[in-house]
Amino acid sequence: MTPSEFTIRPRLGDFNSVVCFKAVITGVEDTLGPDGAAVVFTRAGKVRGHALVAELGLTGANVPVEQIAAALDAAIGEAGTRLCAVTNSYQDGDTIVIETQDTVCSAGEPQGSDRRCTFTLGAVWGALEAVTGRTYLGEHTESVLRGAQSDKFVFSPL
Repeated sequence: MTPSEFTIRPRLGDFNSVVCFKAVITGVEDTLGPDGAAVVFTRAGKVRGHALVAELGLTGANVPVEQIAAALDAAIGEAGTRLCAVTNSYQDGDTIVIETQDTVCSAGEPQGSDRRCTFTLGAVWGALEAVTGRTYLGEHTESVLRGAQSDKFVFSPL
């Protein structure tokens, strides 16, 4: 992403270090505990996801589930803000599954870490709700840190 009229920081650009972002995560966890921090980061991610979809003009667009991954990846993947790569989206019964890789939440974590992708889950969750106009319960069910091929987020309709 190159600087444009939408650049927030004209000198340094709109990206910052994963190391600095992870310091925010661990600092909040130290202050609120892992569960309190998870609530905060998931909610912050949902707010970001809703805003992202509004920026893309996709609020209420109700695009097919199989196309959600490509739309999100364009915005938050390598060509976008680089939060994560969104690699797949599909329906599994009444749930929607969205798979990601290389998430900011898992960056630098050792294999076997119990780190949860709270902010990334929230961002994808908020985006999904904004696109579909439906409410879901989201869960991080599989992790690359614990042997999975991707971080899998499963959304059940409420």
